[in-house]
Amino acid sequence: MTNQLPLLEVRDLDIAYGDVQVVFAMNMVVGQQELVGLVGGNGSGKSTILRAVSGMLKPKRGSILLQGQEISGISPHQLTDLGVAHVPMGRQLFPAMSVEENLEMGAYLKRSKANKKQNLEKVYAFFPRLLEKRKLFAGSLSGGEQQMIAIGRALMSEPTILLMDEPSLGLAPKVVQEVMQVIHSLRTLHLTVLLVEQNVRQVLKITDRAYVLEHGKLVIEGQSQGLLENDAVKRAYLGL
Repeated sequence: MTNQLPLLEVRDLDIAYGDVQVVFAMNMVVGQQELVGLVGGNGSGKSTILRAVSGMLKPKRGSILLQGQEISGISPHQLTDLGVAHVPMGRQLFPAMSVEENLEMGAYLKRSKANKKQNLEKVYAFFPRLLEKRKLFAGSLSGGEQQMIAIGRALMSEPTILLMDEPSLGLAPKVVQEVMQVIHSLRTLHLTVLLVEQNVRQVLKITDRAYVLEHGKLVIEGQSQGLLENDAVKRAYLGL
């Protein structure tokens, strides 16, 4: 990271569902054009943090800053207008609509509507496979291709930062590697990416830095390459 203002910063974040607290004093920064992983086992709180950042949950305590501006409590559609795009867990496509119709659903903002044609061309340039299948029902495509649609739909909103929630969920190992390479290549679009995943090994291979959560608490953070070589991470998450 450089010394410039982080694109995204989370400070002392507590999140609860009713009386049950699930995230405790989380601190995290994501720099401009960084690819950062937020990893941990099922129930560790990582997707909860992502939902708070994207405006779907209101934190119990703490701050979420986007380019230095407090965004806690701002609605999801307002955050989209500020350049935040969320690629949801499970992709959440419209299976009976075409690939192209699903992509166009991402261009609902006034500024992105005006550039819909150009942005669609950019998405197809990035995902040529989707161009070939643009008229097919989204539900007829493979899991990996559906994940490409979900990413492409987010790109249609002209985001500054992509929040990605478990993109490998339900995919075969070979397809997971393909999707991870797609995510890695997003840096060529000068995007910032915060990637939430259970697949720790794959995330550490493609990210710049990562934060590791257990039971809602940050247990270790650092450069991804260093974490891949960390004995505690190897024992707990990599099966080594």
